[in-house]
Amino acid sequence: MIKANGEERFIPLYEALASEVRWKMLRLLADAEMNVKDLAAQLHLSPSIVTMHIRKLEEAGLIGSRRVRLNGGTHKICFIKESRVEIFLPQASEEARIREQSIAIGHYTAFDVYPTCGLGTLEKEIGVWDDPRYFLDPERVQAAILWMGRGFVEYKTPNYLLPEQTAEAIELSMELASEAPGLRDDWPSDIGFVFNGIYLGSWTSPADFGRAARGKYTPSWWHRNVNQYGLLKTIRIDASGTSVDGERMSDVTIEDLRLEEPFWTLRFQVDEQAEHVGGLTLYGAGFGNHDQDIVIRVHIGDRQNKGEEDGQ
Repeated sequence: MIKANGEERFIPLYEALASEVRWKMLRLLADAEMNVKDLAAQLHLSPSIVTMHIRKLEEAGLIGSRRVRLNGGTHKICFIKESRVEIFLPQASEEARIREQSIAIGHYTAFDVYPTCGLGTLEKEIGVWDDPRYFLDPERVQAAILWMGRGFVEYKTPNYLLPEQTAEAIELSMELASEAPGLRDDWPSDIGFVFNGIYLGSWTSPADFGRAARGKYTPSWWHRNVNQYGLLKTIRIDASGTSVDGERMSDVTIEDLRLEEPFWTLRFQVDEQAEHVGGLTLYGAGFGNHDQDIVIRVHIGDRQNKGEEDGQ
Protein backbone atom coordinates (compact mmCIF):
# COMPACT_ATOMS: atom_id res chain seq x y z
CA MET A 1 0.00 0.00 0.00
CA ILE A 2 1.19 3.52 -0.80
CA LYS A 3 0.68 6.06 1.99
CA ALA A 4 0.82 9.48 0.37
CA ASN A 5 0.59 13.03 1.67
CA GLY A 6 1.35 16.53 0.46
CA GLU A 7 5.09 16.01 -0.04
CA GLU A 8 6.43 16.84 -3.50
CA ARG A 9 7.61 13.28 -4.10
CA PHE A 10 3.97 12.17 -4.37
CA ILE A 11 3.06 14.60 -7.16
CA PRO A 12 3.78 11.98 -9.88
CA LEU A 13 1.32 9.68 -8.12
CA TYR A 14 -1.46 12.24 -8.21
CA GLU A 15 -0.69 13.08 -11.84
CA ALA A 16 -0.78 9.41 -12.77
CA LEU A 17 -4.21 8.97 -11.22
CA ALA A 18 -5.60 12.05 -12.96
CA SER A 19 -6.26 10.21 -16.24
CA GLU A 20 -9.21 8.12 -17.43
CA VAL A 21 -6.95 6.18 -19.78
CA ARG A 22 -4.55 5.21 -17.01
CA TRP A 23 -7.44 4.08 -14.82
CA LYS A 24 -8.57 1.79 -17.67
CA MET A 25 -5.05 0.41 -17.90
CA LEU A 26 -5.03 -0.30 -14.16
CA ARG A 27 -8.34 -2.16 -14.45
CA LEU A 28 -6.98 -4.29 -17.33
CA LEU A 29 -3.77 -5.10 -15.47
CA ALA A 30 -5.75 -5.98 -12.36
CA ASP A 31 -7.24 -8.87 -14.34
CA ALA A 32 -4.01 -10.09 -15.94
CA GLU A 33 -0.44 -9.13 -16.76
CA MET A 34 -0.19 -7.71 -20.24
CA ASN A 35 2.43 -6.41 -22.64
CA VAL A 36 2.34 -3.00 -24.30
CA LYS A 37 1.02 -4.38 -27.59
CA ASP A 38 -1.94 -6.12 -25.93
CA LEU A 39 -2.76 -3.03 -23.84
CA ALA A 40 -2.71 -0.88 -26.96
CA ALA A 41 -5.08 -3.25 -28.70
CA GLN A 42 -7.50 -3.29 -25.76
CA LEU A 43 -7.48 0.51 -25.46
CA HIS A 44 -7.50 1.18 -29.21
CA LEU A 45 -4.40 3.35 -28.83
CA SER A 46 -1.01 3.33 -30.50
CA PRO A 47 1.82 1.48 -28.69
CA SER A 48 3.74 4.77 -28.37
CA ILE A 49 0.86 6.44 -26.50
CA VAL A 50 0.46 3.42 -24.23
CA THR A 51 4.22 3.45 -23.53
CA MET A 52 3.92 7.07 -22.33
CA HIS A 53 1.08 6.14 -19.97
CA ILE A 54 3.01 3.12 -18.72
CA ARG A 55 5.97 5.37 -17.91
CA LYS A 56 3.78 7.66 -15.76
CA LEU A 57 2.26 4.73 -13.87
CA GLU A 58 5.72 3.30 -13.23
CA GLU A 59 7.05 6.65 -11.97
CA ALA A 60 4.12 6.76 -9.57
CA GLY A 61 4.95 3.29 -8.28
CA LEU A 62 1.56 1.90 -9.25
CA ILE A 63 2.73 -0.71 -11.74
CA GLY A 64 5.90 -2.62 -12.46
CA SER A 65 7.29 -4.28 -15.55
CA ARG A 66 9.73 -6.94 -16.62
CA ARG A 67 11.13 -8.05 -19.97
CA VAL A 68 10.63 -11.62 -21.09
CA ARG A 69 11.55 -13.60 -24.20
CA LEU A 70 8.43 -14.81 -25.96
CA ASN A 71 7.95 -16.24 -29.47
CA GLY A 72 11.42 -15.22 -30.51
CA GLY A 73 11.03 -11.62 -29.30
CA THR A 74 11.47 -9.53 -26.14
CA HIS A 75 8.28 -8.26 -24.56
CA LYS A 76 7.70 -5.73 -21.75
CA ILE A 77 5.19 -7.35 -19.43
CA CYS A 78 3.33 -4.91 -17.13
CA PHE A 79 1.69 -5.84 -13.85
CA ILE A 80 -0.05 -4.16 -10.91
CA LYS A 81 2.46 -3.30 -8.21
CA GLU A 82 0.14 -1.74 -5.60
CA SER A 83 -3.48 -2.53 -4.84
CA ARG A 84 -4.20 0.36 -2.51
CA VAL A 85 -3.34 4.05 -2.06
CA GLU A 86 -4.02 5.93 1.19
CA ILE A 87 -3.86 9.70 0.95
CA PHE A 88 -3.39 11.83 4.06
CA LEU A 89 -4.79 15.28 3.43
CA PRO A 90 -3.17 18.33 5.08
CA GLN A 91 -3.98 18.65 8.76
CA ALA A 92 -3.75 21.67 11.00
CA SER A 93 -0.28 21.88 12.43
CA GLU A 94 0.30 21.99 16.18
CA GLU A 95 1.07 25.68 15.88
CA ALA A 96 -2.25 26.28 14.14
CA ARG A 97 -4.04 24.58 17.03
CA ILE A 98 -2.62 27.05 19.51
CA ARG A 99 -3.98 30.58 19.66
CA GLU A 100 -1.67 33.03 21.37
CA GLN A 101 -2.74 36.46 22.51
CA SER A 102 -0.84 39.09 24.48
CA ILE A 103 -2.05 41.69 26.95
CA ALA A 104 0.05 44.78 27.59
CA ILE A 105 0.81 45.52 31.23
CA GLY A 106 -1.09 48.81 31.16
CA HIS A 107 -4.27 47.34 29.64
CA TYR A 108 -5.87 46.29 32.92
CA THR A 109 -9.62 46.80 33.24
CA ALA A 110 -9.94 46.84 37.03
CA PHE A 111 -7.63 47.38 40.00
CA ASP A 112 -7.44 47.96 43.73
CA VAL A 113 -3.85 48.77 44.67
CA TYR A 114 -2.09 49.98 47.80
CA PRO A 115 1.37 51.52 48.26
CA THR A 116 4.06 50.99 47.53
CA CYS A 117 2.72 51.30 43.98
CA GLY A 118 3.36 52.90 40.63
CA LEU A 119 3.69 52.57 36.89
CA GLY A 120 6.21 53.33 34.17
CA THR A 121 6.33 53.40 30.39
CA LEU A 122 9.39 52.62 28.31
CA GLU A 123 10.28 56.33 28.42
CA LYS A 124 9.18 57.70 31.80
CA GLU A 125 7.35 57.27 35.08
CA ILE A 126 3.61 57.83 35.16
CA GLY A 127 2.60 60.45 37.69
CA VAL A 128 3.73 60.17 41.28
CA TRP A 129 4.77 56.96 42.98
CA ASP A 130 2.64 55.52 45.79
CA ASP A 131 -0.48 57.35 44.61
CA PRO A 132 -3.10 54.83 43.36
CA ARG A 133 -4.97 57.61 41.51
CA TYR A 134 -2.41 57.39 38.70
CA PHE A 135 -3.57 53.87 37.91
CA LEU A 136 -6.40 55.67 36.05
CA ASP A 137 -4.13 58.16 34.33
CA PRO A 138 -4.75 58.15 30.54
CA GLU A 139 -1.08 57.26 30.00
CA ARG A 140 -1.44 54.05 31.97
CA VAL A 141 -2.26 52.12 28.75
CA GLN A 142 1.40 52.70 27.78
CA ALA A 143 2.70 51.15 31.00
CA ALA A 144 5.30 48.41 30.62
CA ILE A 145 5.84 47.92 34.37
CA LEU A 146 3.58 48.22 37.39
CA TRP A 147 3.97 47.40 41.06
CA MET A 148 1.90 47.40 44.25
CA GLY A 149 2.31 46.50 47.92
CA ARG A 150 -0.98 44.58 47.95
CA GLY A 151 -4.30 44.46 46.12
CA PHE A 152 -5.02 43.32 42.57
CA VAL A 153 -4.99 44.18 38.88
CA GLU A 154 -7.38 42.51 36.49
CA TYR A 155 -7.25 42.08 32.72
CA LYS A 156 -9.99 41.19 30.26
CA THR A 157 -9.52 39.53 26.86
CA PRO A 158 -11.97 38.35 24.18
CA ASN A 159 -12.87 34.68 23.96
CA TYR A 160 -11.78 33.91 20.38
CA LEU A 161 -12.95 30.28 20.38
CA LEU A 162 -15.32 29.40 17.56
CA PRO A 163 -18.58 27.58 18.37
CA GLU A 164 -17.17 24.25 17.15
CA GLN A 165 -13.95 24.65 19.16
CA THR A 166 -13.07 23.93 22.75
CA ALA A 167 -10.02 24.64 24.88
CA GLU A 168 -8.01 21.58 25.84
CA ALA A 169 -5.55 23.63 27.91
CA ILE A 170 -4.74 27.24 28.73
CA GLU A 171 -1.26 28.52 29.52
CA LEU A 172 -0.61 31.88 31.16
CA SER A 173 2.93 33.24 30.89
CA MET A 174 4.26 36.39 32.54
CA GLU A 175 7.32 37.87 34.26
CA LEU A 176 6.67 38.86 37.84
CA ALA A 177 8.27 39.30 41.25
CA SER A 178 7.64 40.71 44.72
CA GLU A 179 7.53 44.44 45.50
CA ALA A 180 9.67 45.81 48.30
CA PRO A 181 10.69 49.37 49.13
CA GLY A 182 13.88 49.46 47.10
CA LEU A 183 15.28 46.00 46.31
CA ARG A 184 15.25 42.93 48.59
CA ASP A 185 16.85 39.54 47.89
CA ASP A 186 14.72 37.93 50.60
CA TRP A 187 11.20 39.30 50.28
CA PRO A 188 8.64 36.51 49.76
CA SER A 189 5.21 37.30 48.44
CA ASP A 190 2.23 35.02 47.85
CA ILE A 191 0.90 36.03 44.45
CA GLY A 192 -2.54 34.65 43.62
CA PHE A 193 -4.02 33.96 40.19
CA VAL A 194 -7.73 34.13 39.34
CA PHE A 195 -9.25 33.19 35.96
CA ASN A 196 -12.90 34.03 35.23
CA GLY A 197 -13.48 34.40 38.95
CA ILE A 198 -11.99 30.98 39.73
CA TYR A 199 -9.04 31.02 42.11
CA LEU A 200 -6.28 28.95 40.51
CA GLY A 201 -3.84 29.05 43.40
CA SER A 202 -0.76 31.03 44.38
CA TRP A 203 2.96 31.09 43.80
CA THR A 204 5.43 32.50 46.30
CA SER A 205 7.87 34.92 44.73
CA PRO A 206 11.17 34.83 46.66
CA ALA A 207 12.37 38.38 46.10
CA ASP A 208 12.21 41.80 44.52
CA PHE A 209 15.13 41.16 42.19
CA GLY A 210 17.81 43.53 40.98
CA ARG A 211 20.53 44.05 43.57
CA ALA A 212 23.07 42.02 41.58
CA ALA A 213 22.26 43.31 38.10
CA ARG A 214 19.96 45.45 36.01
CA GLY A 215 17.19 43.82 34.04
CA LYS A 216 18.31 42.63 30.62
CA TYR A 217 15.68 44.75 28.84
CA THR A 218 15.03 47.36 31.54
CA PRO A 219 15.54 50.84 29.98
CA SER A 220 18.81 52.56 30.80
CA TRP A 221 17.03 55.59 32.30
CA TRP A 222 15.23 53.41 34.87
CA HIS A 223 16.30 53.88 38.50
CA ARG A 224 18.94 51.42 39.61
CA ASN A 225 17.66 50.97 43.17
CA VAL A 226 14.15 49.73 42.30
CA ASN A 227 12.48 46.84 40.47
CA GLN A 228 14.79 45.45 37.78
CA TYR A 229 13.48 42.05 36.74
CA GLY A 230 11.33 39.10 37.76
CA LEU A 231 10.94 35.40 37.00
CA LEU A 232 9.10 34.06 33.98
CA LYS A 233 6.32 31.79 35.22
CA THR A 234 3.96 29.62 33.18
CA ILE A 235 0.66 28.48 34.63
CA ARG A 236 -1.12 25.66 32.81
CA ILE A 237 -4.73 24.62 33.30
CA ASP A 238 -5.87 21.39 31.64
CA ALA A 239 -8.01 18.35 32.36
CA SER A 240 -5.65 17.15 35.09
CA GLY A 241 -5.52 20.38 37.10
CA THR A 242 -3.46 23.55 37.42
CA SER A 243 0.32 23.72 37.56
CA VAL A 244 3.02 26.37 37.63
CA ASP A 245 6.19 25.49 35.69
CA GLY A 246 5.14 21.85 35.84
CA GLU A 247 4.58 21.81 39.62
CA ARG A 248 1.02 21.17 40.72
CA MET A 249 -0.72 24.26 42.04
CA SER A 250 -4.34 23.18 42.50
CA ASP A 251 -7.09 20.80 41.40
CA VAL A 252 -8.82 23.42 39.23
CA THR A 253 -9.33 21.93 35.75
CA ILE A 254 -10.11 23.43 32.36
CA GLU A 255 -13.75 22.41 32.84
CA ASP A 256 -14.02 24.73 35.86
CA LEU A 257 -13.06 27.93 34.05
CA ARG A 258 -16.41 29.08 32.59
CA LEU A 259 -14.89 29.34 29.13
CA GLU A 260 -18.28 29.87 27.51
CA GLU A 261 -18.11 33.52 28.59
CA PRO A 262 -17.59 35.99 25.69
CA PHE A 263 -14.76 37.65 27.61
CA TRP A 264 -12.20 36.08 29.90
CA THR A 265 -10.71 37.79 32.94
CA LEU A 266 -7.31 37.27 34.52
CA ARG A 267 -6.48 38.69 37.94
CA PHE A 268 -3.16 38.94 39.76
CA GLN A 269 -3.51 39.60 43.46
CA VAL A 270 -1.70 39.86 46.76
CA ASP A 271 -4.27 39.31 49.50
CA GLU A 272 -3.76 41.13 52.77
CA GLN A 273 -4.66 37.84 54.51
CA ALA A 274 -1.88 35.91 52.76
CA GLU A 275 0.99 34.46 54.76
CA HIS A 276 3.52 36.53 52.80
CA VAL A 277 2.23 39.97 51.84
CA GLY A 278 5.23 41.05 49.82
CA GLY A 279 3.63 42.88 46.93
CA LEU A 280 3.68 42.31 43.19
CA THR A 281 5.65 43.64 40.22
CA LEU A 282 4.54 42.86 36.66
CA TYR A 283 7.08 43.30 33.85
CA GLY A 284 6.04 43.75 30.23
CA ALA A 285 7.88 43.94 26.92
CA GLY A 286 10.83 46.30 27.27
CA PHE A 287 11.35 45.68 30.99
CA GLY A 288 12.92 42.87 33.00
CA ASN A 289 14.71 39.80 31.67
CA HIS A 290 12.00 38.57 29.29
CA ASP A 291 10.85 40.77 26.44
CA GLN A 292 7.16 39.89 26.55
CA ASP A 293 3.82 41.05 27.87
CA ILE A 294 1.26 38.81 29.57
CA VAL A 295 0.74 35.89 27.16
CA ILE A 296 -2.30 33.60 27.00
CA ARG A 297 -1.96 30.42 24.93
CA VAL A 298 -5.12 28.44 24.20
CA HIS A 299 -4.65 24.83 23.03
CA ILE A 300 -7.64 24.29 20.76
CA GLY A 301 -9.62 21.10 20.26
CA ASP A 302 -12.87 20.22 18.48
CA ARG A 303 -16.12 19.74 20.35
CA GLN A 304 -16.95 16.71 18.15
CA ASN A 305 -13.67 15.01 19.02
CA LYS A 306 -14.13 15.80 22.68
CA GLY A 307 -17.61 14.27 22.59
CA GLU A 308 -16.20 11.09 21.05
CA GLU A 309 -13.52 10.89 23.75
CA ASP A 310 -16.17 11.33 26.43
CA GLY A 311 -18.33 8.63 24.84
CA GLN A 312 -21.09 11.04 23.88
